[in-house]
Amino acid sequence: MRLMAPPLLMLSVLTAPAHATPERAANFTTTTTATSVAARSDRRPVAGGLYDAVAKRTFVSWAGQYEDNYAQSFDHRTGVWSAPVKYADGDSDSHNYPTLVQAGDGHLLSFRGRHNVELVLNRSPEAHSSEGVWSERVISTNAATYPMPFVLADGTIYVFFRETSHDLDPTIPTDTRPMLYVVSKDNGRTWKTSTELTGTPFAIGSTGRADNMNEIYIGQLRQEPDGRVRIVYTLAGGGPEGHLHDRYHRNIYYTWFNPKNLHFYSASGRDLGTQIDDADQERYLKVAETPLALPGAVKSPDYIQLVGTTLGLPFLLWFSGDEAGGPLHNYLSWWNGSRWQTKEVARGLRVREMEPLGPATWRVYATEDGKPNVNTYLVRLGRTWAAEAVIPTAKPVQRIELVKDFRDPVRVLLSGASSAREVAVADGDITVAGVARR
Repeated sequence: MRLMAPPLLMLSVLTAPAHATPERAANFTTTTTATSVAARSDRRPVAGGLYDAVAKRTFVSWAGQYEDNYAQSFDHRTGVWSAPVKYADGDSDSHNYPTLVQAGDGHLLSFRGRHNVELVLNRSPEAHSSEGVWSERVISTNAATYPMPFVLADGTIYVFFRETSHDLDPTIPTDTRPMLYVVSKDNGRTWKTSTELTGTPFAIGSTGRADNMNEIYIGQLRQEPDGRVRIVYTLAGGGPEGHLHDRYHRNIYYTWFNPKNLHFYSASGRDLGTQIDDADQERYLKVAETPLALPGAVKSPDYIQLVGTTLGLPFLLWFSGDEAGGPLHNYLSWWNGSRWQTKEVARGLRVREMEPLGPATWRVYATEDGKPNVNTYLVRLGRTWAAEAVIPTAKPVQRIELVKDFRDPVRVLLSGASSAREVAVADGDITVAGVARR
C-alpha cells in the first residue's frame, strides 16, 4: 500500500515477517468462561471489563446471540466464574455491543449506542455485583453509536459516542457523523452533553470536506493514569462518489483530551479548544495520509487503531488493506518530539489491543484471519517490533480488550469470532487470558 507523506511526516518502510523468533515468552494461561455463545460484534478495544478491588472480582461484558448484552464475574478468592447474566437486548445489531465501567458508588454501568438512535445506560441493581435485573434508561437521543466510556478519579463519568446527524435532520448528508460526549458527576443519575457544556455542536468532526470524508471513526480511546485521554481516529465517507456512508476510509489522526478543561491538544501540545474541526485535524493532528482508494480486502485504514505513550510521547499502531487484495499492512507511527514518523512492521495481522509493560515497552495482542490463537509482540519506544508469544485458543478470536486495573489470571478478554456475520449466529467462545507467576 502506498502512503502519501504530508508535511512533517517521515515515512520509512520495513517489511517484517509476522512471526519472528520470540525474544521472550510470557507464560500465559487461558480460561474459556462461556462456550459457543459469542456473536459478531463491532466493539472497539475500550471498556470490556474491570477489576473491583472491594469485591475482589473481575467483571467482563460481551455480546451474545442477537448482540444481547451479558456480564460475568470472576471471584479471585475462590477462582470461580459466575454464570453469564443477560442484562440488555442487542436488537440484532452488531453495533449495539456493551461497554462496562464502574461508578464511584460501586454499581456497574454498561453503555450501548442503539445504532443511530440513542445512548442507553444499564445499571446493576447492587454495588460490586453483576447479579440481578439491571435497570435501563436512555441518556441521550443524539442518534448515538460506538460508546466509549471512562471514569475519572473523582468519579466523573464520560461517554464519547458518534452522532449520525442525518437521522436527526434528513437534510444533513448521511456521511456527516461527528463525535460528541456526555458527562455525569453523580454516578450516572444525570447527564449533560458536550454541546451543553461547551456551546459547540460537536467535539470532533467536520461538515464540508470536498472529499465528503466527514465521518469520524475512533479506533481507540485510552485513559492514562495522569487523567489524559489519548485518541486515535480515521475518516470515512463517500469520497469522490458523493454522499455515501463509510464508502472510503482515509488518513490517521491523533489527539488527546483533557477532562479538566474539556480541551483537545495535538502531539506538540497545541491547545485546540473544546472542538476539533477539519482545519485543526489537517494542520495539527494528521499522522499519516493514506490514498483515497477502495482496498481489496479491508477498509483502509481499518476501524481499529491503537494508541499509547512511551516515555511521555505518543505512538500509534494501525493497519490497512492492500488495493490488490494482498495481506494486511501493519504500521507503527511515533511522535519523536517534533514530528511523526511511520514505518511498516508486519504483514497479515489484525492488531487488536495493547498494554504497557513499563515506561518504554508495550505488549501487542494480534490475530490472523480465520485462525485460532492470539499472537503477542513487544513494541519498544513506540518504534521497534519483536515477536513474543502465542496464546492458544480453541477457535478464532474477533475482539480483545484489556481489563481495567486487571489482576491475573484475567488480564485480557478474548471474544471469539462467530462463523457468520449475522448476529443470530453465536458460536464464538468467551475466553480470558493472563500471565501466570513463574
